[in-house]
Amino acid sequence: MAEMAQVQDDKPMYLGQFKEFFHQRYKEELTEAAATGESFAIDFAVLEKFSPTLAEALLKTPDEILPIIKEAVKQIDLPQSLPVHVTNLPDHATIGIRDLRSVHIGQFVQVEGVIRRASEIRPELMSMIYECTDCNMKITVDRRGTFIGRPFQCDCGNRKFTESSKQLVDMRWLTIEEPFELTEGERPSQVTVVLKDDLVNMYGRRITEPGNRLRLTGVLRDIPKGKQWSVKLDFYLDADHADPTEIGWERVQVSSEEEEEIKNLAKDPQIFEKLIGSLAPSLYGMEEIKEAIILQFFGGVPRTLADKTKFRGDIHVLLLGDPSSGKSQLLKLAPQIVPRGRYVSGKGATAVGLTAGVTKDEQFMGGWVLEAGAMVLSNKGLLSIDEFEKMSIEDQVAMHEAMEQGSVSIAKASIVATLPAQTSVLAGGNPKFSRFDPYMPISKQITIPDTLLSRFDLRFILRDVPDAEKDTLLVDHVLTAREDDQDTAVPRISTALVRKYVSYAREKVKPKLTKETGKLLRNFYIKMRRKAEGGNAPVPITLRQFEAMIRLSEAAAKVQLSELVKPEHAQRAIRLMRYSLQQVGYDPETGTIDIDKAEGAQTSSADRSKIRVITDIINKLSERKKEIAVGEIIEEARKAGIEGAEEYVEKLTREGMLFEPSPGYVQKV
Repeated sequence: MAEMAQVQDDKPMYLGQFKEFFHQRYKEELTEAAATGESFAIDFAVLEKFSPTLAEALLKTPDEILPIIKEAVKQIDLPQSLPVHVTNLPDHATIGIRDLRSVHIGQFVQVEGVIRRASEIRPELMSMIYECTDCNMKITVDRRGTFIGRPFQCDCGNRKFTESSKQLVDMRWLTIEEPFELTEGERPSQVTVVLKDDLVNMYGRRITEPGNRLRLTGVLRDIPKGKQWSVKLDFYLDADHADPTEIGWERVQVSSEEEEEIKNLAKDPQIFEKLIGSLAPSLYGMEEIKEAIILQFFGGVPRTLADKTKFRGDIHVLLLGDPSSGKSQLLKLAPQIVPRGRYVSGKGATAVGLTAGVTKDEQFMGGWVLEAGAMVLSNKGLLSIDEFEKMSIEDQVAMHEAMEQGSVSIAKASIVATLPAQTSVLAGGNPKFSRFDPYMPISKQITIPDTLLSRFDLRFILRDVPDAEKDTLLVDHVLTAREDDQDTAVPRISTALVRKYVSYAREKVKPKLTKETGKLLRNFYIKMRRKAEGGNAPVPITLRQFEAMIRLSEAAAKVQLSELVKPEHAQRAIRLMRYSLQQVGYDPETGTIDIDKAEGAQTSSADRSKIRVITDIINKLSERKKEIAVGEIIEEARKAGIEGAEEYVEKLTREGMLFEPSPGYVQKV
C-alpha cells in the first residue's frame, strides 16, 4: 500500500519519464501502429534498460503504473489513440502456474500455458453508477472479480439508490494449464484468465481458442471463492497481453534463406534417407516405420467433392510390438517435431480426455462449458497415444469420428457442438501375451475394435527375434551413441529445419494425382484383389488401403515439393503398404495376405474355410441322429485335414449355431 501511495504522490514524475521513454525509444513504431489502428506492445527489456526504476515500479504496482502508461501515450502527438501493452517480462517475473501464491496478488506477472477451455466473448459490467434518490449524488461502484455490489449509504444518510449508468466491456474467460513438458508424471495446474478490450478482437479470438499455447502478462487478482463473505479466496489473471508461443503449421516463420535451403533439400535424391536419418537416429533400423512417420508429418491432401463427400488427408499409423522394441521412444519424439504435437498414455486417457467434454463452471464462465480433449488440442497436428491397447473399449470408440471425419461432435448438457480434430494419430501398443504371435489373429492379441483398427492407414509389427548378425549391429549402434563419438545419434537434418520443411510443404504444396500414377495404383489394387477371385481365397486388400496409398503418394510428393504425384511417389506408397500388409495380414498357414487378419476381424479367411468344412460334417452327422458327440466331429475333421476342430465347435456354440443338450454332445439349432 505504501508503494502505491508513493506512486500516486510521484505520478507527475512517472508520467514525464514515460513520455520521454516513448519519445526516445518508440516514437516511430507508435506512429506506425496508430496509423494502422493496431495495438502496440512494449518490450519490458527495453523499458528496464531505459529506467530500472520504472520497470520495477511496473512489476510491483501495475494498477498504478499501467494507467500512467496509457495517459503518457495519449499525450503523445499520434494520428489516433491506441492500446499499449507490456510483454517479454524477465525470468524473475515469469511464474509457473503451479507456483502462483498469495504474494503475487496485485503484482505484474507472466505465465505460460495451453488453453484448456474458453468462454464466448460477452459484454460484462466493469462499474455501476448509482444516484441517490434524495440528494441526486452519484456514486460509482467498481467491479471486484466477478461481483459488483451496491452502495450502502449516501453521505446524506439515504440508503435508496437508482441505477444511473453502467460501463460495459467485452470479455472472454479462459482456463489455461501447464504445458506437458513441465508436468510429465504430475497433474497439470490450471489458472483462470480474463481477456478484455482489444485482446478479444478478431485476432485475439483466433489465438485464444482451446488448444493454443500462450504466454500471458497481466495482474494477478484475488476474489472471494463462493459467497462474498467467504474467507476462502481464489485468484485469476487479469491479462494485459497475450503472445502465441506454439503456432500451427501455417504460422511457422520460414526465412528466404531457409526457403532456399528447403528447395535444395527437396531436389536431393537422398532426401527421404536424410529425413529418415533425422527421426530418432539413436534407434537402430526401423527404416520403413520411420519413413511412414515422416510421410505422416507431411500428410495427404484433404478433398471435398461436389456432393460434399470429404476425404481426409491425415495419415494414421499403428505400431504393435514386443517390449523393448523402441515404440515409446518414437511416440515421444514424433510430437516434438511438429507444432501442436501431443503425447498421451492410453492407461490414463479417457473418452472425454481424448475428444471433448462438458464441465460446469459457475464461478467464472457461468454454467456448462465445453472443454477440449487431446485430439481437439492437437487439431492440424499429431497425437501420439502410447499403450493404446490399455484404453477401455468405450474410450477407443470415441475416436471413430475424429480419425475418419476429422471432427468431434458432442451433445451434452444443452451444448451441441462439432469441434475440429484434423489430427494424425500415431498409436503404439503391446500384444496381450507380451510377444506378437504371427499364427494368431490380431483381434486375439490386442483389444482394439476392428472398426477402429481399419482406420489406421499403416500397421507395423515390431518383433524382437534373436538374430546374431542384427543383434551385433544393434548393440554396436547403441554403444557408439553412448560413447564420446555421438555422430550416430545426431539428426542428419536439424529438428528446427525439419519442422520448417514440413510446414513449408504443407502450406505451399497441394500435389495432384496424374492419370499415369492413378493407373499404377489401380493396377496394384486390382492385381491384389484378383487373387481373391473364384472361391474361398482371402481378400488381400480393400478400398480403405487404396485410399491410404493415395494419401501416402501425396505425402511423398510433398516431400519433394512436387505439384504432381509421380509414379515414383506411388511406388513408395505401394512398397510401404505391401510391407505393412505382409507384417500384419500374412497368414502363415495359407501363405497369403488376408485383410481380415490385418484388420482384426474375429474370423480370418482360413478360419472361415475350416468352419465351413466342420459345418458340412455336422450337417451330415445330424441326418442320422440329433445329438452328435464332439469327439466324432473332431475325428471326422481330422480325416478332412483340420486340426483343433474342438475350438471351432466351441465358436459355433458361442455364436448360437449349436447348443449343448448334454456334456460332450452338440445339436443343431
